[in-house]
Amino acid sequence: MGITERREREREEVRKKILDAARDLFMTEGYEHVTMRRIAEAIEYSPTAIYLHFEDKDDLVLALCREDFGQLLAAMQGQAPPPDPIEWLRQLGRAYARFALENPNHYRFMFMTPMKPDHSPEPTDPGHLSYGVLRAVVTSAIEKGVFRQADPDTVAQVLWSSIHGAVALLITMRPDCWPRPPAKDLVEETLEAGIRAFRAHPA
Repeated sequence: MGITERREREREEVRKKILDAARDLFMTEGYEHVTMRRIAEAIEYSPTAIYLHFEDKDDLVLALCREDFGQLLAAMQGQAPPPDPIEWLRQLGRAYARFALENPNHYRFMFMTPMKPDHSPEPTDPGHLSYGVLRAVVTSAIEKGVFRQADPDTVAQVLWSSIHGAVALLITMRPDCWPRPPAKDLVEETLEAGIRAFRAHPA
């Protein structure tokens, strides 16, 4: 490995260390309370070193969102879509839930950490593209008559909200804090309940 390649690898390692520390701090201390200096202290670097990688905190948050949503998008697109839109929805829902449960810190940062970055998401951002995948499947289900006529965004957002609720509970609540142990098929039943709600001809 040459000097240039080694330096680039070291730079990427430092960048990842910064992002991982920032994600954890935003989650535990809140976005508004975390400064670039606080992130530097967490990884025992000088603030100047952080600014070599990121212009400011909002730039860091933007990079973190793109990285995490990029991983979610890859998980959702990890399998070839089946021809049946209902099966495709099940596949997407399972992939989404699996990503959340396997990466709880990432998921908390993405969806459960209040923040106000001064940035307008672009249509090409992974978060938009992830939602676009779900919306496309919903649109296909409506056009094929599998789902009843409805606004695709409403249907997509209802389905997304329902699966988010299930995985958020599984991530944030210890099993012993539930009134009863969490159902082993909670994710599957949540998916099926959402699908049944929009079926054109309920089974």
